[in-house]
Amino acid sequence: MVMPFQAFIEDEMFSPTRVADALRTTRAEIADTLGLGRDAFSRASRIRARKTQTRLRQMLEILHRVKVETGAGDLAAYAWFREEPLAGFDDMTADRLVREGRADYVHAYLSGVAAGGYA
Repeated sequence: MVMPFQAFIEDEMFSPTRVADALRTTRAEIADTLGLGRDAFSRASRIRARKTQTRLRQMLEILHRVKVETGAGDLAAYAWFREEPLAGFDDMTADRLVREGRADYVHAYLSGVAAGGYA
């Protein structure tokens, strides 16, 4: 079952705690995965920052697509996001592309896979 995005929202923003709990990890690991400083989730002002919220949203959108399109669970989708090299992107992982501001490349890759391209 795919969790609705609303499950990750608290006080009108994406909650790093709720995301970390769903992925059975720590907020520090999520921050590191997204290329954010370890203190990015320590103060409300940092959590509300555009960069923090954008990266959380992008990760959740990608994880959602992976889960819906492959039937993978939360943990498998997160492992793919962090570890699977993507063909055509110098074998960069999805998390690396998100860190570099290229979440749209990951969406294009996933669309290509869904259409029968890539391997």
